[in-house]
Amino acid sequence: MKIKSQLAMVLNLDKCIGCHTCSIPCKNVWTNRKGTEYMWFNNVETKPGIGYPRKWENQEIHKGGWEAEAGRLSLKAGKKAQRLARIFHNPNLPMIDEYYEPWTYDYEKLVSGPRKKHQPSLRPRSLLNNASMEINWGPNWEDDLAGVSDTGAHDVNFRSLEHAIYLQFKKVFFFYLPRLCEHCLNPACVASCPSGALYKRNEDGIVLVDQERCRGWRFCVSGCPYKKTYFNWNTGRAEKCLFCYPRTEAGIPTLCAHTCVGRIRYIGVILYDGDRIREAAAVQDTKAVYPEHLDMMLDPHDPRIAGEAQRQGIPETYLDAARRSPVYRLIKEWRLALPLHPEFRTLPMVWYVPPLSPVAGVVEEKGPEAGIDSLRIPITYLANLLTAGDEEPVRLALKRLAAMRAFMRSTRMGLSVDNSAALEAVGLDAGATEAMYRLLALAYYNERFVVPTVSRTDEMSLYAHQGSCGFP
Repeated sequence: MKIKSQLAMVLNLDKCIGCHTCSIPCKNVWTNRKGTEYMWFNNVETKPGIGYPRKWENQEIHKGGWEAEAGRLSLKAGKKAQRLARIFHNPNLPMIDEYYEPWTYDYEKLVSGPRKKHQPSLRPRSLLNNASMEINWGPNWEDDLAGVSDTGAHDVNFRSLEHAIYLQFKKVFFFYLPRLCEHCLNPACVASCPSGALYKRNEDGIVLVDQERCRGWRFCVSGCPYKKTYFNWNTGRAEKCLFCYPRTEAGIPTLCAHTCVGRIRYIGVILYDGDRIREAAAVQDTKAVYPEHLDMMLDPHDPRIAGEAQRQGIPETYLDAARRSPVYRLIKEWRLALPLHPEFRTLPMVWYVPPLSPVAGVVEEKGPEAGIDSLRIPITYLANLLTAGDEEPVRLALKRLAAMRAFMRSTRMGLSVDNSAALEAVGLDAGATEAMYRLLALAYYNERFVVPTVSRTDEMSLYAHQGSCGFP
């Protein structure tokens, strides 16, 4: 057993209001340079929709992530020899139009132009070649279902569903999906890079790009199934979300988590068995990847695990953070959070609590268990998004959320309703339900973010390693 530590994030989609407050500080701090205009390390998409870049979820087009055959893993884009043979030809690379061509306006024309009879107007000009252009896509183009009547048919999460029915006015649904780099346990971007510029940090699992080694081959861009690695057209280097590691090393949460007004984000440490990565990712049935991923995660409260982790060099600060980790409880203990597209086999470490959608009337009428399948958001859609089509983990998470709501409502309002049977049916008791409610609704800052500080020895000092550290 090789015990590793990983910083992980959970996002509660039931509380996301789509305000994009998480995206703006990330954009202002990390991608405010020439060549990064179209980069959004964090963006918020409206589902259903094809997202940013366009159709990023459709790996039949982009060939991102991994595939398994007879227990062996290989990159969907082809084996190493095949990729090296066409190192100057990357047919699976998304083009700039799939994101959007960065543009500006000739503001000087407004300031120095002559007085005119009519209101002056400006046309967008490309930052790439200074030519006039039309704007036809962006990071939140489908915000609040804008244009989804045209794009919704291409949403791969509608498989096994008739998309036209769910896009009708009376039956339409939507929810927000904030996205950032998944900092996977089995990152396809790292495996795709011919120059070895991408790497996964040993101490916290954050995936970074070494700018000195990057040669701009862009295989990391096509290899990442979540399309969260970008190419800087000005520097000719790859850049990506760095999980705000200068902040997390100091015990401070990421910018996107810190600024979230809905308090939907949780950050903590997960201990996992690194020897089981290949086994979990290479399981034949895509629906089995999620359970295998769960089984890799180790119980930090187990004295044997803690002792072995210490012997293998895991710092005590990380062990203490793992014991208090909110993400461990949401992911492993309560099974509320689920991974984004586990069928990509990258073993992502940014997980999501599925949204309940309007619930009060349905739960009152049919009960917290039976009413789940009558919710507005189809279970099948959420399963295609979060569990490779397996509906049972989604159904369990939603039933537990609904049971928690019913229990807390009756408790707070003094209703004489016995919810013990409903809680028992979903594997909960009153104590666990109260703890879930506190973490999801009332948790303080230091309960939602349990981020250990990094203590470096003289041999690991930043001064000694200047010029060799990773950059976004």
